Amino acid sequence: MVSTPIVVGFLGGFVGHENAIHYEVQLAQHLSSDVSSAALRVLTFENRHGEQARQQIMRLLDANGDGNLSADEKSHARIAIYGHSWGASETVTLARELARDQIPVLLTVQVDSVRKPGQDDTWIPANVLQAVNFFQLDGLLHGRSEIRAADASRTEILGNFQEGYKSKPVSLQGYPWYARLFMKPHIEIESDPVVWKKVEALIRSKLLN
Repeated sequence: MVSTPIVVGFLGGFVGHENAIHYEVQLAQHLSSDVSSAALRVLTFENRHGEQARQQIMRLLDANGDGNLSADEKSHARIAIYGHSWGASETVTLARELARDQIPVLLTVQVDSVRKPGQDDTWIPANVLQAVNFFQLDGLLHGRSEIRAADASRTEILGNFQEGYKSKPVSLQGYPWYARLFMKPHIEIESDPVVWKKVEALIRSKLLN
């Protein structure tokens, strides 16, 4: 059995899942246009719709369409999850929910992860094979500086990589004035093409090679 790889992206804050100003959406669009849906399924969600994302994953993994996932269908899952801000927090939460469903995750990517109330975006569950964290520490709102593996024998933390924009500002064209005023570094990392090229390369290396 060969399972179609699945990529799930979560937007931060109260951003809509089709808002193409944001690189989370641009990445999904790029992957979708570059790879056929038969070879890769790419989905984006608002961070408040984690359960909707989980249900969609379950449907996509149900190869025989019987409404139940067999152990074989679960074991062949090939999933990557990424997100920014609250979306990064939801990334870890979804991975944890999939762990309860006994579904493996190949990769999680957190970009300036901000913990949502009631969630834990630090400890990566053991069903995740590899995880990576990009963060910045400037401004009023900034991301978690370190993620850790709940079980280091099963999850490899690829790195916690700090970015900075004081000497290399990023264009924030299209963002509202209040975001540029109060969250500038937080959305600079979200708009940093270098970071997202790294994210895309990781996803491709895990799911398409």
